[in-house]
This record gives sequence, C-alpha cells and structure tokens, in this order.
Amino acid sequence: MMTETVPYEKFHADGSIWARGQTLDGEMHGYWEFFRKDGTVMRRGHMDRGVQVGEWTTLAKDGNIVKTTRMKAR
Repeated sequence: MMTETVPYEKFHADGSIWARGQTLDGEMHGYWEFFRKDGTVMRRGHMDRGVQVGEWTTLAKDGNIVKTTRMKAR
C-alpha cells in the first residue's frame, strides 16, 4: 500500500538549505535538489524510495550545467 509523499527539507549547520524534496515512507522519493551553503543548486534529479534514478544534473555556481549523469535502473 503506497502512502502519500511528504515535503522534506534538510539544512546545513549554518541554517542554510542543504536539500529539498519529498519522502515516501521515510525514504527520499520524487524530485530532489541539493544546495551549496550559498543557496545555489548543486545537484538535482529524481529518487525512487531512496535510490537515484533517471538523469541527475550537476550545476556550477552560475547555474550552468557541469554534467548530466544517467543512473542505472534498479
């Protein structure tokens, strides 16, 4: 039985956002973004019950794409 996703945020020790996404049954699930301490997005992609799936994008501080990684299927 699948439950609903719950919004989730985690923070660096200094209080700045570290990660934002959602969880399903306590596991990362759906679209996630990970941030640098300066607030810029460092990496983004999708999770399937705690496992990275599909394409993940790594970004430079200026927002330009550094690389795109295709994760292996489960």
